[in-house]
Order: sequence, then C-alpha cells, then structure tokens
Amino acid sequence: MGLLPLGQDSQRGKRVRPKEGTMAKIKLEHVYKRYGGKVTAVKDFNLETEDGEFVVFVGPSGCGKTTTLRMIAGLEDITEGKLFIGDRLVNDVPPKDRDIAMVFQNYALYPHMNVYENMAFGLRLRKVAKNEIDRRVKEAARIIKIDHLLQRKPRELSGGQRQRVAMGRAIVREPKVFLFDEPLSNLDAKLRVEMRAEISKLQRRLGVTTVYVTHDQVEAMTLGTRIVVMKDGEVLQVDSPLNLYDFPETKFVAGFIGSPSMNFIKSRVVTEGENVFFTGDGFKVRANSTLAGNLRAYNGKEVWMGIRPEHFGLKGWTSIPEDNNVVKGKIEVVEPLGAETEIHADVIGSMVTAKVDGHAMVLPGDTVDLLVDTSRLHAFDVDSEKAIGHATVMDTTQKAKAKV
Repeated sequence: MGLLPLGQDSQRGKRVRPKEGTMAKIKLEHVYKRYGGKVTAVKDFNLETEDGEFVVFVGPSGCGKTTTLRMIAGLEDITEGKLFIGDRLVNDVPPKDRDIAMVFQNYALYPHMNVYENMAFGLRLRKVAKNEIDRRVKEAARIIKIDHLLQRKPRELSGGQRQRVAMGRAIVREPKVFLFDEPLSNLDAKLRVEMRAEISKLQRRLGVTTVYVTHDQVEAMTLGTRIVVMKDGEVLQVDSPLNLYDFPETKFVAGFIGSPSMNFIKSRVVTEGENVFFTGDGFKVRANSTLAGNLRAYNGKEVWMGIRPEHFGLKGWTSIPEDNNVVKGKIEVVEPLGAETEIHADVIGSMVTAKVDGHAMVLPGDTVDLLVDTSRLHAFDVDSEKAIGHATVMDTTQKAKAKV
C-alpha cells in the first residue's frame, strides 16, 4: 500500500489516485457522545462518505463537530452507535490501528526536530525501513513544496510553512483517511486563502477520503464535496455546497451558509386572488409562483421572508425590474468594497445587508428603495424555523447531480 509517485501527468494537475486498497468509506450509524450521562455533545449522528470524498463538518463553536472528528480518529470513545472505516467496525480499535492521519489546529510539531525528522518520526515509531522513510518524506515534501525546508527547525518557519509540515507528516503515513481539525484557523486571511487552495489541490491529487472541521462557512463552501451543517450536537443538513445555498432546510442553515448571511424579515402572508404577498410596514413583496403554492396555507400568518444580500438591488442601479418587490430602508452603514458596496439598512426594525453596485452614490441616513429578486426568495416557519419553500427552481435531474 502506498501513494503512486506523481509524474509528469500529475504536474499538469491530473488526479493521481492511490493504489487499490488505500481509500475507505466512513460510515457513522446513530452515533452519540455523552459526558457523565448529563451532557450530550453529539446526538444521533448519521453519515456515509464515498471513497475519496471531501466532507466538511461546519457549525458554530460547541456544535459537536470536533468531538465527532475525534470519535472518528479514536481520540474520543463512542457512547452509542457504530463507526465503520471501510467495512471494518472500529469502535474499539485504537487510533494507531485505524489507518487514519490527523492534522491539528496547532500543528503539534516537535521543536527540537527539523522538518525531515518531524515528518519521519511517526514512521520510525512504526519501524518502517530507513530507505522507505526517506522516499516517503522526500516525496511528500516535494508534493507540498517544502523540499527546500527539510533541515530547518519549526521556529525558523512561517505559520503557513508549519502547516505544510503538519500536512506532510500526515501524507507520509499513506492513510486511508485524512482528518483535519480547523487547520487554518491560526493563519492570516491571505494565507488562509492560499492554503485552502493547496489543501483542495492536494486532496484531489491523492484521492484520499477526507473529513475537515471548520467554523468558517467560506472554507466549507470552497472545499467540501458535501457539507455537514451541525448545531447543538445535531446534524441539520447534509448536502452539496450549491444545494445548501439554494435549498437550506432551516432558518439556521440559511443564515449560516453564505457571506454576508441571509437577511430575515418578519412578514405577514396575504393572499389576493392568484397572488401571494409578503407584507409589512413599508413593503409588499409578491412571492414567486413556486413559493406562493406553499405559502397559501399561511394566509394571515407571520413568516420569515429570507433574502440574500446579493439578491437585492438598489433602485436605479440594478437590472432587477420593479414589480411588487420594493423594500424601503434607511441606510445605517455603507461599506465600499470596490466593484460592489455593502449597505446595512433598517427595514421596519430589522437590519438588512444588501450588496449593491459599487458606484452607487449612497450615504448613511439615506432612505432607499431596495428591489428584491423574487425568484430567489425563501420563507421559513416562525415556530419551527423550517423552510416553507424555495422560489429557486432547479430541474430534478440537476438537483440530483448537484448532490453527487
């Protein structure tokens, strides 16, 4: 078992898969983690990955994502449920025998060892032959572009270089599964973007099943084949990045995925003949026909109208046509970002964020008309916070493909 050497084809970006047997599915069946019988950190977690899939666990601090990752690694015991790596039940298998490699948030490098020694240390403990250790370390160092740093100590490296060393140490293990626990959280913003791209390219090259934990939804959206959104120890939705963005199943998922987050305006549903409207002081927005069918049962009741910042337009500065879709707001904050400007406006007591044309002449204190792209509206039940419907229409076949 081992990684195939990366030849000329891999240098052109083609995916080089490991030899047969080096990949594995991960399957969690009704997994719980309880502490002292009182605190339930993870509740009824169910997931099955595919070979070579990149799955991201995302959610706020304390949601159970790292605890779940540590259970997969064997660093936390499973209170209830089953965990499989490949076809093997591993509940009682020690971490060293699970054929996984984990990259931690704090790098966990030995300060007295140079880069080569840090990467080789785990292999030496496993009594791998010296020439094989040398081959693996040098090959991994070349893959992640740190072959010129092998003789340096960790204190002589930047944060990004240290993270590469930590990744290299995982690669030399040639595992069936990679586990990443918020590996970029200690890096500055620019370096995080660069390392995010490197991790994505590396995972595609090696084709190893990967589970990645982050609280940063941008990382989740850009890295994951599928994303697991968690809150309070529970899985709220597992889906592709695009489906999470277009078809959030709860208000929490809708607000967590997307940057800036989705706006929510409490509205009353009013039905007038064939039309259904979201109404409130100063606005009356007609629901798209797809949404309208789901909203009729809420006639006269309050719901949350959801609209993403990028689906607003400023009257006079947008191609969105004006047609029963105007929301009036008083601008509180203006944030110019070049090609676009983010404005924060008070709409009947709710602060909303809108992305508008960067050349629009707007100032704090201005009262503006925001046009809503009604084809991208969402609605959520006030009590359950579950999605009532989505106006975005996607062909059933397209939706199925998006989940692959």
